Amino acid sequence: MGEHTRITEKVARAQGLSKVGLRSRSRRQFGFTFVEMMVVITIIVILITIAIPIYQKSIIRAKESVLKNNLFTLRTVIDNYTYDKEKAPQTLQDLVSDGYLKKMPLDPITNTDEWKIVMEDASQAINQSEPGIFDIHSNSDKISLDGTPYSEW
Repeated sequence: MGEHTRITEKVARAQGLSKVGLRSRSRRQFGFTFVEMMVVITIIVILITIAIPIYQKSIIRAKESVLKNNLFTLRTVIDNYTYDKEKAPQTLQDLVSDGYLKKMPLDPITNTDEWKIVMEDASQAINQSEPGIFDIHSNSDKISLDGTPYSEW
């Protein structure tokens, strides 16, 4: 009897197997069957199918949150500029050049710094000879998760 056979028999005895059980097991290959592998792959595919839409919605929710925050910031800065200078800004770049913003925030939906500008009515402007920016909206034509267009936010 060879050294390898003795070691194998000792391991088999330690695991509670007889020589007969050891021989029948050694003939059979250890591993997974095709059916077992297909079951595991099917479960993984089902989990991925459930997870991808949830992940995509969370990305959209995050972008919407950033958009709301950027719009709030821009509107606040436009109001502050209007009160300080006693006239509304003529362009969004005026907010940056006069130090109200470090740089123009990005619209996370379009991924640009271009915004839809609403100019104030000349009859309601503080400085009626120079009506400026009154409000700002997203330049996107997409619809939000709550069903409203981003351009109406």
